[in-house]
Amino acid sequence: MDNMRYKILHSDNSNLKKDLMLLPDDVAAILRLKELGWGAKTIARELGISKTTVKSYIRQGGWVPYQSPKRAKALDGLDGWLEEKFKQHQGNADVVRQELQAQHGIEVSLRTVERAVQPFRQQLMAEAKATLRFETPAGRQLQIDFGTTTVEIADEKIRVRLFVATLGFSRRPFVAAFRHERQSAWFQGLEGAFAHFGGTPEHVLVDNAKALVTHHNSETREVEFNDRFLAFSSYWGFTPRACAPYRAQTKGKDESGVKYVKRNAVAGRRFESWEQFEAHLDWWMRDIADVRIHGTTGERPIDRFDREEAQALKPLEGRPPFQQMRELSRRVNNEACVEVDTNCYSVPWQLIGTQVTVQVADAQVTVIAGQDEVARHPQSTGQRQRLIDRKHLEGIVGMPKPHPPSNPLPEAPPAPEAALARPLADYEAVAGGAW
Repeated sequence: MDNMRYKILHSDNSNLKKDLMLLPDDVAAILRLKELGWGAKTIARELGISKTTVKSYIRQGGWVPYQSPKRAKALDGLDGWLEEKFKQHQGNADVVRQELQAQHGIEVSLRTVERAVQPFRQQLMAEAKATLRFETPAGRQLQIDFGTTTVEIADEKIRVRLFVATLGFSRRPFVAAFRHERQSAWFQGLEGAFAHFGGTPEHVLVDNAKALVTHHNSETREVEFNDRFLAFSSYWGFTPRACAPYRAQTKGKDESGVKYVKRNAVAGRRFESWEQFEAHLDWWMRDIADVRIHGTTGERPIDRFDREEAQALKPLEGRPPFQQMRELSRRVNNEACVEVDTNCYSVPWQLIGTQVTVQVADAQVTVIAGQDEVARHPQSTGQRQRLIDRKHLEGIVGMPKPHPPSNPLPEAPPAPEAALARPLADYEAVAGGAW
């Protein structure tokens, strides 16, 4: 019969029998003949099949597809546990297999676990690639990052670090080139962006660069920013934000901006000098990046900036660069030092416990008590350093007097008595008779 297929089954006594597995049309014919009053034997003879088969389909009331018996699996009922562990271990199926044995006493092959977690793997990959795009109001956010590329300058291939800052609303970019990616480059790049845009945003979103972020817990999202970066952000009046670790996609606008700069501003070009390279970047920002039609907003970045974002930024008010001049208020600690950016600078010990003014400018740290300059040190470029002028400790009980230099420098004027918060005897007691 052309419209029938056979299935070979084993009977209980292991004798092979042919059991006809009819197609839906065949079963419909059986039921139709039954409705017309035909008996099972007559139907079987008419269709050329066994009477038992006819009775079986009449009893079922229609065609039922064959279903293989469902076999119990070792991992049945563990879908939720497998998904949780697979995500916890960031897609490592072998670690899941180890914990399966340790916690549930189930020993299966790695391939078995990989098949079981395959739906979760696809979900994990999708989550890793997914980027939540959100639009920020004008003046709210600036995203910053560094990208590295090779540029041919004066017939020499040089590794260049490109600082790229992108305003979240207008997508207007700022680009600066550096030979390194140290903290000073981040600060100089940000101050260049502020000057270029004519103001500062509410938030600056950064990646987890060591120069800016000391620690970022990926689970609790607790962020510890670098002390000096916090001082920088306070000076310029913005709030730093850090994207989640290993989730630079959160900073997608600037990530795209870095690629755009590499492929459009730099790609394949040669320059006679570093100055020519910087001039080219200035031209490119003004004549290319600012006036292109942005793929997301459908507008030119300069138009969105001029219309809304320029007015939303906080004005600079003629503030000098952070590195150029800072004025801080500090209390002299019991070690006759003031702390600036985690570094300690000595002052005359008679000022212990008093409030002084500290000025940081031109790589110098100057301490002023009242109207008088009482200490000056070169600014430390490291962290947690101690810069001690031993003359500041003269007169402390047990402190040896230094030999006078052959060409003595003018001594810093002594602090006025009015600046002393306690009698000298109290300071000697604090010093403990020796330094």
